[in-house]
Amino acid sequence: MRSKMLIWIAAVSLCWCSTLAAQTPPPPDEKPPQAQADQVEPVAEEITVVGIADSLREAVKVKHEATAIVDVVAAKDVNKLPDKNLAEAVQRVPGVVINREFGEGERVSMRGVAPNLVHTTVNGHNVAVADWFVLEQLAATRSFNYLLLPSELIGLLTVYKSPTAELDEGGIGGTIDVKTRKPLDLKPFALSGSLQGAYTDKSGSTDPNVSALVSWKNPAETVGFLFSAVLENREIRRDGVEVLGYFPQTGTGVLVPSLIGSALFQQERERKAVNAELQFRPASHLELNVNGFWSRFGADNINQNYLAWGSNALGGGGTLTNVTMEGNTAVAGTISSAANGTAGRGVVYDAIDRKAFAKTWYGDIDGTYTPNERWSAHFDVGHTRADGDTESQPFVEFGAPATFRYDLRGSTPQVQFLNIDPKNPRQMEFDFASLHHITNEDSESYAYADAERFLNAGALKSVKFGLKYADHDRKTDFQATTYGGFFLPLSATGCGGRVCTPADFAAGLTPSDFLNGIAASGTLSSYWSVNRGMVENILFNSFNGARIPNPPEVFSVEEKATAGFAMANVKAGKWKGNFGLRIVHTDQTSTGNIVGGAGEIQNAFGNFTHVSADRSYWDYLPSVTFARDLTDQVVLRLAAARTMARPDFTDVSPRVTLNPGSLTGQGGDPNVDPFRANQADVSLEWYHGDDAILPAALFYKDIKSFITDSPVQQAHLIQTNTPNLSACTPAFSTEFPNRYSCQFTINQRVNGGGGSVTGLELNALQKLGRGFGVQGNYTYSDAKADDAGLEIPGNSKHSGNLIGFYENARFGARLAYSYRSEFFVTFDRSTRLNQDALKSLDASLAYELYNGLTLTADGVNLTDEKIVQFASDKFRPRAVYDNGRYYFVGVRYQR
Repeated sequence: MRSKMLIWIAAVSLCWCSTLAAQTPPPPDEKPPQAQADQVEPVAEEITVVGIADSLREAVKVKHEATAIVDVVAAKDVNKLPDKNLAEAVQRVPGVVINREFGEGERVSMRGVAPNLVHTTVNGHNVAVADWFVLEQLAATRSFNYLLLPSELIGLLTVYKSPTAELDEGGIGGTIDVKTRKPLDLKPFALSGSLQGAYTDKSGSTDPNVSALVSWKNPAETVGFLFSAVLENREIRRDGVEVLGYFPQTGTGVLVPSLIGSALFQQERERKAVNAELQFRPASHLELNVNGFWSRFGADNINQNYLAWGSNALGGGGTLTNVTMEGNTAVAGTISSAANGTAGRGVVYDAIDRKAFAKTWYGDIDGTYTPNERWSAHFDVGHTRADGDTESQPFVEFGAPATFRYDLRGSTPQVQFLNIDPKNPRQMEFDFASLHHITNEDSESYAYADAERFLNAGALKSVKFGLKYADHDRKTDFQATTYGGFFLPLSATGCGGRVCTPADFAAGLTPSDFLNGIAASGTLSSYWSVNRGMVENILFNSFNGARIPNPPEVFSVEEKATAGFAMANVKAGKWKGNFGLRIVHTDQTSTGNIVGGAGEIQNAFGNFTHVSADRSYWDYLPSVTFARDLTDQVVLRLAAARTMARPDFTDVSPRVTLNPGSLTGQGGDPNVDPFRANQADVSLEWYHGDDAILPAALFYKDIKSFITDSPVQQAHLIQTNTPNLSACTPAFSTEFPNRYSCQFTINQRVNGGGGSVTGLELNALQKLGRGFGVQGNYTYSDAKADDAGLEIPGNSKHSGNLIGFYENARFGARLAYSYRSEFFVTFDRSTRLNQDALKSLDASLAYELYNGLTLTADGVNLTDEKIVQFASDKFRPRAVYDNGRYYFVGVRYQR
């Protein structure tokens, strides 16, 4: 069936192209073959006043001259991209989509697959990646976090949709390469900068954004230096109502919401980045580049969540009454803690304060040596490292037995507490506190070299070959405080030498406009708020440094990858292309700690055995790409390849990440195999002007094995004052008070069945005259798994962009609308997490005031769209989030 699909795609495309060729005049005389037909290089750029038309024209030119199937985003100057990071910018490309869970795009999905199957490089090499959010730090994914790459630092962004042998493995969805600016491509002296105020309507905060670039080269154009920097600050706020999982009620199997909470997330974001480039041409046949980049994303945040705790109340002997059922789910009802009040919290209030950041850097040197017309050689050697740390996590939790009425029907979940006042902290007890420290380190040393031999042997124009070696390390460490060693002394004497109560941490109520954009009648929209400074003061003063390892969440992976490739570039008549083979050998060592066994590690979290697992595997990745100039305006491209992507580091680690509140977790397995896929692509492109294009593309991916979740039951030890007694039994002693052995549902990572992604991309760019233009694209992506019970993460069946723009010598404007239909995100708390359609209307304006000084204004999410998440069915909601609108107003200067 799949082979027939590939033949059908190719046949339809060839027939379509033959028809066009018959209706159009023959092409002009052939141009000389390019030295590297499969590579996309930026054209020499000059800093200009206007940006929209020039950037689009450059993108069209690069796409037209490429052999591979690519799309391009170009920025002619500092801050010419109205999008504030590269994820926001690349989502305008057909087939590429983002998510905005915290209001700003962080990762990209491409052509129906998840972000961890999209490979991102900078100037052709890997950049280490880390995360600011603690759950993603523990997830240790491979997907690149674009918050670390401000759009101001790039010159050209190329999206490779068909791989070639010289491209690194890892991009089953595609490969995105970010080219930074080079000083020898700019004016002899170029200076640019911008100053903006960023306003966030949810937080009501206005914060500064500054960027600058200076570039110089000597008159002989043999040496040049470039330095650019970005400093951005933003205070953001996200209002949300969450349902944190569903659990089967004991005895009936009816699904009941585990936790229903009203969550207030606030964060101070600070992005710093610098980029330096030294370009040196000591001779006409030799060029050396020394490159350095550093970026830090400060992400201190606090999340307060007042929750109705159904699973704990019922687990402690409580009752569920007045039930309304939909399917097998109790979508409305009343839950009461046990009458004696000795067990089963009906309400829990979590306040989590995180001192967090993510940073990355790389330094490398690359060179090109062209001794004569027959040979060209290139090398690159460098090192990159990233750190994503939660330096400290002051966490406090309060609770009480309670009776509450809930209703999941309607636009937003609703909770009403019947015997407790959410505005009164004195009705709760201080149940728990911790002060954890989580670190995530990612690093890679790499070296590669390639050479190309140019030939005059008929259709064979050149042969290219190369080698690459990369040594990659990923480490996650979780140093935790314990119940007996930290919380009990804190709660007894931590508040001025006396017992701590919730009132010691309280400070007024949540903001008066909390949940204004999403609350339904009956939604909890006001409760007592914690004093962040008081939480930090009490916990830090009581902390004696006695953190211990949390063994199941301490793990590392080392990968040593050796790759070689050979490819041939060919050109005959109206055809050009390349074919080749990439061979990759991966050595993997995974270390972690598992429950039981010899029990070398014994502490409050249980008995664990340290384990290490080695494995290695080979991959053979052939590829072929051809392009035919049907006319001087119409190009047909055909491509086929085998691709692979390694699993996330957390997938191949012997580890378990636990969520004690819902008694769920996730586990890895060192024997999980990589993703592997065969793919075919066809693209037909009509270039009917310097900045006008009408392409259509078909793509097909036959994915051999997805990595998915297999729920298993495992017993783990936790320390808690509020156990779910239906799933937990005492396992404490004098040394480890309040320790319980609880049954967890662990989503164990395993290789599942295969699947396929079949899709269509349509794209258009057209100048309308008088400065007006329109750009639009649409992608259809049909992702199907062989296993009927498996959903493919990241796939939206429909996505697209519609952009209108206007530009003259002094004024430019752009209005952009993006859309992606609903998609499966992941398994979370043993429940499927899906997200409803995501939409955004963004705008940008620029007006030249005088001689290179331009006034700018940008807006993001102007229609104030919300993020809506649900479980397997929409009558089981998971979350509704409101990130609000963002505005940027400022000036830009260039000379």
